[in-house]
Amino acid sequence: MKTKMMMLLLTMASLAAYAQTDKKDNAGMAMFKDEKLGGAYEHYLHLKDALIASKGDEAKKAAVELQKSLASLSNGKKAADEVAKIAATADLKAQRLAFSNLSNEMASLVKGGKLSGGTLYLEYCPMANNNTGAFWLSNEKQIKNPYFGDMMLSCGSVKETIQ
Repeated sequence: MKTKMMMLLLTMASLAAYAQTDKKDNAGMAMFKDEKLGGAYEHYLHLKDALIASKGDEAKKAAVELQKSLASLSNGKKAADEVAKIAATADLKAQRLAFSNLSNEMASLVKGGKLSGGTLYLEYCPMANNNTGAFWLSNEKQIKNPYFGDMMLSCGSVKETIQ
């Protein structure tokens, strides 16, 4: 009887710890009423993070997944066309250049969608694209620049908060 009771308590403690970890991982994560848009946004974040880490191969893989996800959205054609340019190359410079247009299209999509929770940020780097500037979306207020990676990781600012 003691063994069964102890196993039950351990199981309950494990489940409680798992639930807390899960909540912490999703804290601040923007969630959308349209699940397809939410899925596309998650793939966009994966792509952005790969560019921040300067991993061209990973960015290419993320772009392929984002392209598939955008194809399921009725208004995702322009963004899908832009992400195709990133999916077609592992060249980091070319990917970062194409990411600017993709980010503009994704910003239009997420602003047109309805958030069911969380916050996202439209961030801007004035030095990206040969000093013409470029935007990107993030779940974090802290700047992590996908256009320069480690070279200028914190270059940029939050231009808009989307809730």
